[in-house]
Formats: sequence, C-alpha cells, structure tokens
Amino acid sequence: MKRILTLLFVSVFILSLCPLHAQETETLVLINTDMGKIKVKLFNDTPQHRDNFIKNVKEKLYDGLLFHRVIKQFMIQGGDITSKDAPIDKHLGDGDPDYTIPAEIVFPKYFHKRGMLCAARTGDEENPEKASSASQFYIVTGKYYTEMELDKMTKEKGTTFTPEQKQAYMLEGGTPHLDGNYTVFGEVVSGMKTVDKIQFTETNENDRPVKNIKIKTMTIVNK
Repeated sequence: MKRILTLLFVSVFILSLCPLHAQETETLVLINTDMGKIKVKLFNDTPQHRDNFIKNVKEKLYDGLLFHRVIKQFMIQGGDITSKDAPIDKHLGDGDPDYTIPAEIVFPKYFHKRGMLCAARTGDEENPEKASSASQFYIVTGKYYTEMELDKMTKEKGTTFTPEQKQAYMLEGGTPHLDGNYTVFGEVVSGMKTVDKIQFTETNENDRPVKNIKIKTMTIVNK
C-alpha cells in the first residue's frame, strides 16, 4: 500500500511540473501592420479554424493583404486574397480561396466582445450552414451597451445573456447581435491600440480605408 501511495504521489508531482499539456497550449500569431502590431491567440476549441489560420500564416497568404473593410464601433476586416496591391477604386470583399471552413460556433463560451478574432462569411441565404471564409477574418471593436439596452434586446429579440456576457458588453463593449452566427476562433492579447488606430481611420462609402492599411507580415510566435 505504501508503495502504491508513493507512486501515486510521484505521478501527481510530475504532472504538477507540467502546467499545460502540449495540445492545450494556444498558438500565438503576430500581425504586423502599417499602423502597428497586433498579437492574437487561437482557441483550441475551434480546431479547424485554428489549423486553417496557421496554414495561411505559414504559407504567407496574408502578407501584403489589406484591411479592406473598417467600420467604427463595429470591427476591422482583412484577408481578401485579391486585396494585395489593389487600386483604391477596386471593390474588395469577395476574394476567398476556393473552399470554406465548417462553422465552429462555441457559444456562449466565446462571444463578440471587444478584441475577439472571428471568421467572416457569406450571408445566411446562400450559406445557411454559416460556413466561414477560408481567409477573411475580423477583429471586434464594438461599442458599450447599457444594461437597459441589453434587457431590451432580450425582450424584443429573445436574446439571452450570461452574467459574463452582460458584464463584458457593458464594461468592454462588443457586437452582441453577431453572437451565435459567426465563428469566434481567437482573441487579441496585445495591440488593441493598433486595432483602434485602424478602426478610426478615414473610410470611403464602401467602408474601405481611403489610405491602404497593409498587413506587412503574420508570424507564429511563442510568447
């Protein structure tokens, strides 16, 4: 019995020295833009989106692409594969690889609070499965909501909020009307000042920045 207890103690001790198993470690990606750097972590709960994003980064698909759609108090969007060196009058937003990623909507664990990294997609009419673009993504900026506004959404639209959601939308801001409809697959861990610089840039009638904002590089980082 003593020997069993000793072995058990040793096993627990060894495990305690390994705070995270390899598969639980979240991948970090550094987005280097014309306006500064943004670091994001990719959630392991959305493995197909995580792996596809990592593949795109390693293949340097994003290098040179633009943030082509920017809406104040809403989000900034990039990843249109036709946006590299696109003239300022070119319509952007339809450039995607020839495949999609099945929806991985982990709600309410992941929701559209400020700083969340999400997958763009085509509308429900042509895409009822809510499948994601294989390249286009957006980062939520959003706005602050009052408790009265959130209660009104609950009453009028049947939207329910967890205590965590209500607190986040009131204290951090976000876009609650997108919840449950788009895959949230990561989160900004540093660089929201850069995100804000981008969101407050001047845009044209198509929500495209009048001066191109380029993703210089994206790289996988360890910390």
